Amino acid sequence: MVLVVVMGLLFGSFLNVVIARVPAGESIVRPRSRCPHCGRQLTWYENIPVLSWLVQRARCRGCQAPISWRYPLIEVLTAALFFACQRRFGWTPELVLALVFVLLLVPLAFIDLEHWILPTELTWPGIAAGVALSVPLGMPRLIDAVLGALAGFFVFWALEWVGEKIFKKEALGAGDKDLLALIGAFLSWKALLGVIFLSSLQGAVVGSVMLLLYGRAGPAPDASPEPDARTPAEPAPADGAGEGTAEDEEDDWVPGPTNIPFGPWLSVAALEVMLLGPWLRDVLPVPMDVLLTGLR
Repeated sequence: MVLVVVMGLLFGSFLNVVIARVPAGESIVRPRSRCPHCGRQLTWYENIPVLSWLVQRARCRGCQAPISWRYPLIEVLTAALFFACQRRFGWTPELVLALVFVLLLVPLAFIDLEHWILPTELTWPGIAAGVALSVPLGMPRLIDAVLGALAGFFVFWALEWVGEKIFKKEALGAGDKDLLALIGAFLSWKALLGVIFLSSLQGAVVGSVMLLLYGRAGPAPDASPEPDARTPAEPAPADGAGEGTAEDEEDDWVPGPTNIPFGPWLSVAALEVMLLGPWLRDVLPVPMDVLLTGLR
């Protein structure tokens, strides 16, 4: 247990680098970790998960600028999810699949929450990893993973098509389709209905509360999202509009007060289905237990 928690803390520290650098198009390997304010490279004892943040009182040793609470939060969150995965699957091949899944969902959720994008640098390799890691689990699981990836992508593609053609709105973005395909590759097609239901329900409830309390459902974006990876809905260009006009509208797109990034809610729902599946199966009535968990 201690080993899994320590691994989670260490990987969580690395995920902080991923979350900070991938949206900026920077390498996650070089240069070494540095203060985001003064640029000073950090020593090894300044990179100890959680402990360094506490000892330094959440400030850089060089410039004394504050260090965001997000860093220890992600480290502790990753460690807690690693612990939960070990409790759920034990020391089995399924554990490897679950841990890699966590290492993909955590950065994707926080990147989408901050920047409103789901980078293909994470989603596409993640889909491939979900399928590849299913190979040791047998042919039935591999088939379920492939079907899950295809179903996840095309279900959201169909919803997007309906929104554009019938309601003249783009309700979902390319990043959402990629993320659901990733989830399908790891959890199989059987879990997708539960993930979509739980993510939609929880996102709608929390978004409504945020709208009432703060005047907007989702966070204000710190950076303009890439046009091919945005998630919320905006009106489509009028019929007959030129290609240049559509591209200009995409480039100028800014999330409105009722928009929410959907990636975090898909990630939360996927983790709930994976980690709480047996419990949900026991407490939910038939046939809802099978529909939401994919377990029999």
